[in-house]
Amino acid sequence: MAATAQSITDVAAKVAPGIPAMTVTTNASGGQDYTVTIQILAIMTVLTLLPSVLMMMTAFTRVIIVFAILRQAIGLQSTPSNQIILGLSIFLTIFIMLPVLEEANETAVQPYMNEQMGSLEAIEAASRPFHKFMLSQTRETDLDLFMRISNTTDVQTPKDTPFFVLAPAFLTSELKTAFQMGFVLFIPFLVIDLVVASVLMAMGMMMLSPIIISLPFKIMMFVLVDGWAMIIGTLAASYGY
Repeated sequence: MAATAQSITDVAAKVAPGIPAMTVTTNASGGQDYTVTIQILAIMTVLTLLPSVLMMMTAFTRVIIVFAILRQAIGLQSTPSNQIILGLSIFLTIFIMLPVLEEANETAVQPYMNEQMGSLEAIEAASRPFHKFMLSQTRETDLDLFMRISNTTDVQTPKDTPFFVLAPAFLTSELKTAFQMGFVLFIPFLVIDLVVASVLMAMGMMMLSPIIISLPFKIMMFVLVDGWAMIIGTLAASYGY
């Protein structure tokens, strides 16, 4: 009985072999295709790096920093909540990055799904729109800084800038721009705080916190000027929309 079970197992193993762990084949265009196992492993790796890609290669950093500074400028500690700010930042980032995502879909994702190009070719094609977007938003001084740090001297044109140099330069430029916009946002609210503090001091009410009095005026001013629409419109316009 044991011999019969062993023979059945051997026959089944010969008839239905498992998926090979790694197989590289050359396609008609001369590129290389990998097995489904390797492709699934690559996709899972990309998904784990997705939060870093979201921060390093999109408009997310600038958007969420501006919203955080705006909340501090108004004087609200937890309103809107972190979840609301994060959700608004993600959706606004998708709106700003939509042309880049559409170009990557047309030039890389769809041809790959239709088996018109290999996986490596699709990754290279998908990176071009992001490279173009990041390069257009990066300051030359920041790009030159990281090129000097990495001793990268073989770049002939800006389009040839490698990703490992462009990514930190882009992020540094985004931080600078976000803090510049945050500084401009702080000015009108700072003026209201100064006026309220001066009035309270002139009235001899020095024990009363100016923040308690100025907070309703700052909220009212922000609502009257349609502040959310202005901030969102300015953020979108800062990327050329």
